[in-house]
Amino acid sequence: MLNKKPRWLTQKIRSGATSRNVKSLIKDLHLNTVCSEAKCPNSGECFSNGTATFLILGNRCTRNCGFCAIGHDVPHSPDPTEPSRIAEAVSILELNHVVITSVTRDDLPDGGAGNFAAVINAIRARMPRTTVEILVPDFQGDSSSIKTIVSARPEVINHNIETVPRLYEYARPGSDYRRSLELLGTVCRTGPGIETKSGLMLGLGEQPDEIRAVLSDLKDAGCSMITIGQYLQPSKKHLPVSRFVTPGEFESWRREALELGFRGAESGPFVRSSYKAGELLGAVKRFEQQ
Repeated sequence: MLNKKPRWLTQKIRSGATSRNVKSLIKDLHLNTVCSEAKCPNSGECFSNGTATFLILGNRCTRNCGFCAIGHDVPHSPDPTEPSRIAEAVSILELNHVVITSVTRDDLPDGGAGNFAAVINAIRARMPRTTVEILVPDFQGDSSSIKTIVSARPEVINHNIETVPRLYEYARPGSDYRRSLELLGTVCRTGPGIETKSGLMLGLGEQPDEIRAVLSDLKDAGCSMITIGQYLQPSKKHLPVSRFVTPGEFESWRREALELGFRGAESGPFVRSSYKAGELLGAVKRFEQQ
């Protein structure tokens, strides 16, 4: 077990008026963010920049992945007022790009797909120029749920592959590598014009050849964007970190992803799937216009 983080994993704590305003708004509107629930290391930076990644369908997950800080418990029923409250927050923050994610809700018939669609529609009605990115669970591979998501026409549909197939049983019980790839492939086949994105964590015990195979599989599935970041253990109860990947190696993976054909790639110790998501989408759009 690694007990001491290397120097490149130290960050300055960011705060200030903007950060306090974002936290106050989230509290006043009774919203959840993945920034806080998942103990994201970038939450201070994002709050200070006046943005956040909204977490819908509560803060209790029906799965219990060994790497994730979000609580595992019996979830509450979905709140029908949540879409309008999120749209209000997006309006107040004047967001040009917003990321919406959720806990996994295997207890719901559609896995929460209809709730995602309702949030997208509420944002569209209030902030029609805001681009919307959604980070979705696998919906247990249900095709009708995936169709609901595609029909809502967000600009980006993200589904994180998280790790290499060998480590799925260890890190992602209840999930299936091929099912996740098929979800991404279905989005690409049925949602022309929607950017498809995925994310990968390093530091769980994966090998270089396994990483390359995952990147190749994601590209073959049609993904246009990839994020690669360092796994950090949220608590002693979670899976241990097998190694800390150097910034130089992360940069090598970024270059390799672009050489493989991804139109956008971010890779670094603090990169997360929603980190600087608007900038990455903008870079992809500029690439496509060349």
